Amino acid sequence: MTQTSPHVDTRVILGADVGKASIVVKRLVGDTPTKGGTLTIANDPASIATALAELGHIDLIVCEVTGGYERALLNAAVQAGLAIHRADGARVKAYIKSNGVRAKNDAIDALWLAVYGQDRFDKLKTWSPPAQEDEAFQALVRHRQDLLKAQTVVKNRRKAPTCDHIVTFLDDELAFYAKLIKDVEKEIEVLLAANTLIADKEKKLRAITGIGPVSARILIAMLPELGTVTRREIASLAGLAPHCDQSGTSTKKRPMTGGRDLIRSTLFLAALSAARHHPTLKLFYDNLITNFKPAKKALAAVARKLVTIANAVLRPDYKPEVVLLN
Repeated sequence: MTQTSPHVDTRVILGADVGKASIVVKRLVGDTPTKGGTLTIANDPASIATALAELGHIDLIVCEVTGGYERALLNAAVQAGLAIHRADGARVKAYIKSNGVRAKNDAIDALWLAVYGQDRFDKLKTWSPPAQEDEAFQALVRHRQDLLKAQTVVKNRRKAPTCDHIVTFLDDELAFYAKLIKDVEKEIEVLLAANTLIADKEKKLRAITGIGPVSARILIAMLPELGTVTRREIASLAGLAPHCDQSGTSTKKRPMTGGRDLIRSTLFLAALSAARHHPTLKLFYDNLITNFKPAKKALAAVARKLVTIANAVLRPDYKPEVVLLN
């Protein structure tokens, strides 16, 4: 939801540089920072709520993603009825750099977050709290992936020729991770049984040949925009959209850059299955190979098709005759 723009001269933006223990804020009215310097707030709900009430009228608060430490500020802003935008750190850093600023500290970052919010006010979407069930599902799916990574590290160490003296410890560690993974998977099943909305999404995604239960759950958890954006936007979020990298008469290849953690690798694995078993995508893949397309690029194209199909089937206006599932 974008903001209704008040007059720029009177628009009040609060830039908030969030840290683990404290938050440094800077109030910007129009193009002029408020006199009196910066304000440092303890990063706890009570202190944030008190500070926001004392600061008076605010049109928009801008903070960055900081590994979850921004959540208290986000919740306090919503409870106070204030609009808040959680900005992508890379975009903000690029914006600051484009203005020729090299100095950096908490106060400077807070000021430039406010300037960023003032400059792009009409284009910034406000944050709204996700459903608790969605957050729990995402946390469980991500934790399962983290456990699998840790388990793989131990498995690889177990195969090393110099691990004879610690084999027992490694076996115990593998058994421990196996139990944890099984427990997490049980919790995921319980959540799916209790949440028909998430379960329905999983069912629709698993109906697509190539997408199994694990892939479906990762897509739902890590790509919540599925079904709400265009096919080009979902391909970009998945890191499967080719981007131009050309200048003058050069004809460089279009690289696929960016994308969410886990999503691209998950879709590539699903594409391996779809390229063999999905009638439509198998034909698509075979045609690319026949026309001398490198296998990796052909597989990427299948993965891009998969995520656009997944996006289509989760749309409210989805029509089965438009997108083939099998």
